[in-house]
Amino acid sequence: MTPMKWFYSFLKKYRGLICLGLVMTTAIAALSIVNPYISGVIVDEVIQAGNYDLLPVLIAGLLGVTLVTGILRFLYQVVFETASQGVLYNMRDKVYRKLLNEDFAFYNKKRTGDLMSRQTGDMEAVRHFVSFVIYVVYQYILQFMFALLMIFSVNAKLALLMLLVLPLTALNTYKQSKEIRPAFQRNRNCFSSLNAFVQENVSGNRVVKAFAKEDYEIEKFNKENDKFRDSQIKASHVWMKYVPRFEILSYALTIILMSYGSYMVIQGQITMGDLVKVNGYLWMLNTPLRMAGWRVNDIQNFYTSIEKIYNTYKEEPKVHTPRTGGIHEKIKGEVEFRNVCYRADDEDIVMDINFKVHAGQTIGIIGSTGSGKSTMMNLLCRFYDTTAGEVLVDGVNVRKHDLYNLRDNIGMAMQDVFLFSDTIEGNIAYGRPNCSFEEVKHAAIMADANHFIQNMPEGYDTIVGERGVGLSGGQKQRISLARALLKDPAILILDDTTSAVDMETESYIQKQLKNIQTEKDCTVFIIAYRISSIKDSDLILVMDHGRIIEQGTHDSLLAQNGYYAETFRNQYGEIPYDLLKDRKATADGHNNSQKGGR
Repeated sequence: MTPMKWFYSFLKKYRGLICLGLVMTTAIAALSIVNPYISGVIVDEVIQAGNYDLLPVLIAGLLGVTLVTGILRFLYQVVFETASQGVLYNMRDKVYRKLLNEDFAFYNKKRTGDLMSRQTGDMEAVRHFVSFVIYVVYQYILQFMFALLMIFSVNAKLALLMLLVLPLTALNTYKQSKEIRPAFQRNRNCFSSLNAFVQENVSGNRVVKAFAKEDYEIEKFNKENDKFRDSQIKASHVWMKYVPRFEILSYALTIILMSYGSYMVIQGQITMGDLVKVNGYLWMLNTPLRMAGWRVNDIQNFYTSIEKIYNTYKEEPKVHTPRTGGIHEKIKGEVEFRNVCYRADDEDIVMDINFKVHAGQTIGIIGSTGSGKSTMMNLLCRFYDTTAGEVLVDGVNVRKHDLYNLRDNIGMAMQDVFLFSDTIEGNIAYGRPNCSFEEVKHAAIMADANHFIQNMPEGYDTIVGERGVGLSGGQKQRISLARALLKDPAILILDDTTSAVDMETESYIQKQLKNIQTEKDCTVFIIAYRISSIKDSDLILVMDHGRIIEQGTHDSLLAQNGYYAETFRNQYGEIPYDLLKDRKATADGHNNSQKGGR
């Protein structure tokens, strides 16, 4: 499908309105020949012939045509604006839905500012085309044709002389359209780049201020702004080159009329009224010629925008829901990785991953930064598809699961906590917006968030800023955890969720997670750097450079005296493990007495 065919798929829904608007435009173009004709009759029949009885009728005709034209002009503008808003609404909705269905690989390659430009500036160019350019170009064509016909009816020689400018006009229009298209493409690309830069800097303003890099960012912004300005100037050079030509051609018509037309009046070949008529039709020839350059700009701007929107829209996600996939109301939570490998951008991310867990078990995953821990969980959620091997949930390859149902049964507290500009209650209830407040509060209690939420000015109705601005890192993590717990998932993934909380809070959260597993048989994956977060897991996976290099329980891994044991010694020193367990038991007892009110 071409970009224009895709655009027409939205336009055809409003073709009835468009046709109605074009009919009214045709009527206006036809009526526009009446007033010049009546003006000529007034000169010949009233002023020169002295038939003053005709004057009231002719003036009434002028007023009537003007009134009808005004009404039709108002109505067709309403019609085209209605159609344009409908096309814009449907197209924006369609593109937005497609963006939501795109996978992680798509967003890894796209900048937010670019995508925002598709939904704003480019969409506005489409709306402008439908609401204005369509009927204006159509009206110009009709007016030019009707005017020429009327001039032919007055005098064929005069009309043929005026036709001499048409080939030159057509040639200049063609040449301008060829030059302006790449200029507008540069324009839109520079606008997208500028938009992306501003969006990134507004989102990362805290980092900019923390490093006192305002001057550096202003300098970078000026470079982007200069590029956009230069692209605009280069585009303007095109129409600066051609618009004067169209102006000259339009004035040439006036010169032809005033010189040759006056000569014909003197020679008695046409009357003074005929000259007035042709002069009245002259604006119907001049306006299309003078505005041809501007309308070419509008058309090329539209075409460039629709191409960019469509090129973004047509990118298909690599992760699809199978057409014949089974839909299960509730997943048990059994997970198995069989010889799983994942490769992206010619780089092996994870390789030969093999393990199996039963429903209700806790799996701890530890390893160095970039070892593939989060990628494994992304494969489980099908944010990416494996390049080799299988990920099984309840014995079924995740590729055969209904994608929505699979993810609906998985609760995930991500490493990069994102909170919406909404109330705290709204953020926690994001996965279950129709749940009761008591359920929201219970999830907050389990995540050890209830006490600090209640201390806020508006409690659960407190509005948090974009990305949770106004909350500490630990608070955001606990709200994110509460959001995941409220889903009542069969599989719970905690990606470094307690890294910003203290040891006491972490111990409390771990206890709550054990209670959830006991009550609901929930499978829990915990990705962490602190051994305290995962040491009580049923299975611990140790990853390094995309591979599982060790797996087992805490005790068995210490006995192996490998990577895990070395990490344990780095975090706890040479403390005998039996003594460490005694200290942990004492701390748990203290936590239980302190946490009763939470």
